[in-house]
Amino acid sequence: MHIMEGFLPAEWCALWYAFAIPVVIYGAWKTKKLIDRDPSTKSLVAVAAGFIFVLSALKLPSVTGSCSHPTGTGIAVVLFGPSVTAFLSIIVLLYQALLLAHGGITTLGANTASMGIIGPFIGWLAYRAFKNFNLKAAIFLAAMLADLITYIVTSLQLALAFPASEGISGVMNSAATFMGVFAVTQIPLSVLEGLVAVMLISYLIEVRNDVLEVIKA
Repeated sequence: MHIMEGFLPAEWCALWYAFAIPVVIYGAWKTKKLIDRDPSTKSLVAVAAGFIFVLSALKLPSVTGSCSHPTGTGIAVVLFGPSVTAFLSIIVLLYQALLLAHGGITTLGANTASMGIIGPFIGWLAYRAFKNFNLKAAIFLAAMLADLITYIVTSLQLALAFPASEGISGVMNSAATFMGVFAVTQIPLSVLEGLVAVMLISYLIEVRNDVLEVIKA
């Protein structure tokens, strides 16, 4: 989910940019390295980026200053890991902010942190933990958790910027309120996204022999 333009105070915008930029730079380097090593990877990178763009552009109104939507990052994180996913996510988020008025430039760092870094990283950990037991279940968990954790992080970002009262209790109360509102749309969306990710990667495995090797590496 995206936090909209101008909604976060400047200090929080700067902090999330500082968090996201190093990860994105590393992801850009790793993406170039993957393509240089195997140029055929370009098509898979394009598919992963397209999946992020299409799903994350499907926005539903949510709490003031934000919106709910699938993230689409599950495919990228299963295929390439969290750093490449961060790089692809910021490209998508920048395009949406500039051309679709979805998200924003001031909140680009925060949106990248939640949708492109932290959510996918947790999804990737789940995938790595379960892929040797049941591949489809691991893919489902990766996509579902990448979506759910994104909404949890976004709730915390909003709560940190707008606590219900002073102190940690005010932040937690505010976060719980945001999560409760987001959950109505985001939980079913995350389950649906997990199922779609399983179907898409299963299709990719059928049409490209190298995909199975990539995701099991």
